[in-house]
Amino acid sequence: MKRKFLVLSLVAVLVLTSLAACSGGSDGGDEDSEATGSVYYLNFKPEQDAAWQALAAKYTEETGVPVQVVTAASGEYETTLMSEMGKDGAPTLFQVNGPVGLANWTDYCYDLSDTEVYANLTSPEFALKDGDKVAGVAYVIESYGIITNKNLLEKAGYTVDDIKSFEDLKKVAEDITARQDELGFCAFTSAGMDGSSDWRFKTHLANLPIYFEYQADGINQTAAIKGSFLDNYRQIWDLYINNSTCDPSELASKTGDDARNEFLEEKAVFFQNGSWEYGNLVGDGLFSDEDLVMIPIYVGAGDEANQGLCTGTENYWCINAEADQADIDATIAFLTWCVTSEEGTEALANEMNFTIPFKNAVPSNNIFVMQDTEYTAAGRIPVSWNFTTMPSEEWKNGVGEALTAYAADQTDENWNEVVNAFVDGWATEYAAAHEE
Repeated sequence: MKRKFLVLSLVAVLVLTSLAACSGGSDGGDEDSEATGSVYYLNFKPEQDAAWQALAAKYTEETGVPVQVVTAASGEYETTLMSEMGKDGAPTLFQVNGPVGLANWTDYCYDLSDTEVYANLTSPEFALKDGDKVAGVAYVIESYGIITNKNLLEKAGYTVDDIKSFEDLKKVAEDITARQDELGFCAFTSAGMDGSSDWRFKTHLANLPIYFEYQADGINQTAAIKGSFLDNYRQIWDLYINNSTCDPSELASKTGDDARNEFLEEKAVFFQNGSWEYGNLVGDGLFSDEDLVMIPIYVGAGDEANQGLCTGTENYWCINAEADQADIDATIAFLTWCVTSEEGTEALANEMNFTIPFKNAVPSNNIFVMQDTEYTAAGRIPVSWNFTTMPSEEWKNGVGEALTAYAADQTDENWNEVVNAFVDGWATEYAAAHEE
């Protein structure tokens, strides 16, 4: 998306219906208890939609301020945001995924420097800046890795203590595959490559070779990725797709729900996903905390004995600077309430399972969040989220398409297409994103 398109497609002033806030204010310290206006939040996370709807309703009940939450379909956030921001009544609250996303939207990001939301961050490192402007604030710190069913693993004759490297993981997974008829389950859930699931591999798994290259080269971004660790990417991808619940040729149509259901139905031991999946796995008594553990994604690189989970954020709240000032003020007040009030912080921690980087945060009861804390306390180094430096969605899509084609026909020639998409595609997309 180019800034020229945005300038042409967005009207100069967005007029939203202004409704008077009730005179009582809110527990979160509404910055202007007399403010009028409304809030429209375009939510990025489908798994938290119900919780956001409930929290928005509670805020409206307490303050009288209308809060609308619309949730984009998985994998469709940027497209939905472009569409919604070109309409009257555009979102007053949206998100970007980091510096690359901010480059597309910075002109539409209100400066949060003087807000209570920014002041309540536990560290200024959780702010996304454009020069001196605070363009966004991180609202959740998350971890991802390989979610593991400990009971199935033990039925296969192993514990998590047996998996401390890629070679360990490979040994266990291939042994489970060799005995899957006897055991009645597989090693990995399906690595689906439809739009609801492919982000796990073209983005989250792809973070690993980027992270290790950045570490080796002492950098935190680049205009031209070298692909130094793409052999490691290949071997973990091979392990996933050749030791799973389906034939690799079927991955193009496999969904995120397929993978989750396979794990819930105990058809597989391992499921690459993140702390955001906690509520889906323990809801309705499906699993208990004692049944589950998240282990690092080992790819055979770096100091595996001291590797932790992939921990970071790509979730930054931004307020639409093009909205009416009354709606901007209402949105700031709503966010302040979310991150400072008892109702807001409890909902973020226990309904959404968020670890929020704000001073009034309630500790999460999410077992995966607790495990990340334990890993870090034991001296294991978290793998940082470097996929926020990926040059574009087009780059991710190119890598995803090449991974899917390779899965169906695992030749060196087809893997070379993955390498080309990764390396050449990066340079091309980076140049396109930074052209004047």
